[in-house]
Amino acid sequence: MRPLGLLAAATVLVPFSVSAQAPIQAEATEWRALFNGRDLTGWTPKIRGHALGEDPYGTFRVEDGAITVGYEGYAAFEERFGHLFFAEPFSSYQLRVEYRFIGEQVADGPGWAFKNSGVMFHAQSPESMLREQNFPVSLEVQFLGGNGVDDRPTANLCTPGTHVDIDGAQVERHCITADSPTFHTEDWVTVDLIVLGGSLIAHVVDGESVISYTRPVIGGGEVSPVDPAAKRDGELLTGGYIALQSESHPIQFRRVLIRPISDG
Repeated sequence: MRPLGLLAAATVLVPFSVSAQAPIQAEATEWRALFNGRDLTGWTPKIRGHALGEDPYGTFRVEDGAITVGYEGYAAFEERFGHLFFAEPFSSYQLRVEYRFIGEQVADGPGWAFKNSGVMFHAQSPESMLREQNFPVSLEVQFLGGNGVDDRPTANLCTPGTHVDIDGAQVERHCITADSPTFHTEDWVTVDLIVLGGSLIAHVVDGESVISYTRPVIGGGEVSPVDPAAKRDGELLTGGYIALQSESHPIQFRRVLIRPISDG
């Protein structure tokens, strides 16, 4: 896809290839760090099977200036999917995340979760998640790491409890592969997310748009159990919470930066 050419500019040009729409000019303010590099101030864990704020396994912690997701406290994973939620909801913004996969996957982690994590956005509030709920109703920028041999593109789109439009048609597949590279090593990878409320969204790797889509709505499966009040199928998603995932493979997040976009 076309390079965005936006990462260092004060005025962000977001050239989505959607229908016949012209490129959208959007003003971006200065970056704000959601992670302070020292502790988890502003962040709250939600681990499947536990109440909001409980993390008895030490899944999420800060090590060497990075949010580290680790499983030393787990004898087995047992589908205890976790999410670390930031305190505020957001609507239109550019999000930048630096991540790297490290170490080995925990015992009995799902095969599909090998070097698999991500960032949930436009998510339901953590308070509205049920104790046994596996994933929040949200959109996900899926991060994948390579196994040294096969192609495993990163910055894919997954849609727990949601659908999106691509090329003017609603797509109901749970995960849509991005046109992005595979990163086999433990080097840091930078991914940007461009979100304009309930209209246009793009995932960006190395300054290049790798997937873009429109009109995110609530719908579909992959979320269980869920309070019906938090999953009103057909409702347009124009904003929500941001959360970092734990899916059984260790990962670190070094920077989590955001800057609002005013899509005038």
